[in-house]
Amino acid sequence: MSDRITAAETLVAAPPAAGSPHVDAGDAGYSKDLKSRHINMIAIGGAIGTGLFLGAGGRLAGAGPSLAIAYAVCGVFAFFVVRALGELVLYRPSSGAFVSYAREFMGEKGAFAAGWLYFLNWATTAVADITAAATYAHFWGMFSDIPQWILALIALAVVLTANLISVKYFGEMEFWFAIIKVGALVAFMLIGIFLVVTQHPVDGHTPGFSTISDSGGIFPVGMLPMLLVIQGVVFAYASVELCGVAAGETESPEKIMPKAINSIMWRVGLFYVGSVVLLALLLPYTSYSGDESPFVTVMDKLGIPGAAGVMNLVVLTAALSSLNSGLYSTGRILRSMALSGSAPKFTGRMNKGQVPYGGILLTAGFGVLGVGLNYVMPGEAFEIVLNFASIGILGTWGMIMLCSLLFWHRSRDGRVTRPSYQLPWAPYTQIVTLAFLASVVFLMWWGGGVGRTTVLCLPLIAAALVGGWFIVRRRVNDLARERQDI
Repeated sequence: MSDRITAAETLVAAPPAAGSPHVDAGDAGYSKDLKSRHINMIAIGGAIGTGLFLGAGGRLAGAGPSLAIAYAVCGVFAFFVVRALGELVLYRPSSGAFVSYAREFMGEKGAFAAGWLYFLNWATTAVADITAAATYAHFWGMFSDIPQWILALIALAVVLTANLISVKYFGEMEFWFAIIKVGALVAFMLIGIFLVVTQHPVDGHTPGFSTISDSGGIFPVGMLPMLLVIQGVVFAYASVELCGVAAGETESPEKIMPKAINSIMWRVGLFYVGSVVLLALLLPYTSYSGDESPFVTVMDKLGIPGAAGVMNLVVLTAALSSLNSGLYSTGRILRSMALSGSAPKFTGRMNKGQVPYGGILLTAGFGVLGVGLNYVMPGEAFEIVLNFASIGILGTWGMIMLCSLLFWHRSRDGRVTRPSYQLPWAPYTQIVTLAFLASVVFLMWWGGGVGRTTVLCLPLIAAALVGGWFIVRRRVNDLARERQDI
């Protein structure tokens, strides 16, 4: 790999969008190889991931059919977040995405906090993804005797290698990963609807509303468990902002992005809420567990030869897709930060394929720590990292909405011009979404256990961000002055 970061590249970026005085050095040097089909399928893939394929099993077992309500509510706020990001992307496309917008509207401190919270999100999500991949692999007998940490390491190595080639290969991988995921979910839902309509028994149970009513109704264990699983549901939507990051490496984002973002809402309703409702109709919620994908559970109970194995292969693909997306996005975000001085210099380096390999390798390094976590405590690894990933997600979404709110205020002053594609009901949408995100943090604390421990770690995370800023602030300010002098 060659170091393709130069002094000129540090100070020169693509021209700013119309109406934007801001220039982000991190936008220079990328190819524009992502096409409309890539962005659309990346948007789909971002809305369908490990949180649904693996996380829904444990959530169903804990909250019952009310999980569908939690997915619907969180889905609405996830749509608000990505719609707000979409407006900012149409204002000024950037591979630095919300970190670049935080730099413009909140200054370098805001960009520093936004970037490292996003890194926390994906570094821990990478651990969750390789843990999920190893868990899925244990479904097959040939892998059952292989330690979970070895399978996790193999998953990381395979996806890392593919991610370092070029953005075109990333786009193609995500395109086909998304095709597989959507195709499998559609097939499952068609099978589920057929079973419900025909009343075909599943593991001795007759599918339908009676399955829910006979098992305690929509809230079999009360409303509190539904509220307490919301942080896990938020994790399920962790990749929806990915299409905003990818906009910096596509041509004509003003044509592609609105269509991709608007389609997220109905995908959430169909794939998340619809599939959870079907799962609740097919089997009692007590039939599911966090150790196995709920889709695999249903196929296994049906007794169709090979069906469970095929579905398990699909959910394995979903985990690898999420890991692939995390490495991609953090590479771009860290490069934007590196060229402004708020991340290590090596994370700004690009290879011959115009891939910011430094940032990707840093994220993968934390994935290796996740391999160690799988070695020490394979049973609890997924839940531990899920909670820390949720903190990163909440911080990232909060930063996006704060940037959107500040952007709205500047538009009222006439300093910027909002594009025709806008977040509806601003500024109330941003305020309500920020309140929702704060309530999720409270619910994490209120629920006790790992969630409370995670929230109690917030002062440590804040201290790390403050300490990190004092370490890099001189370099950040020096680079900012150099850009102003040009």
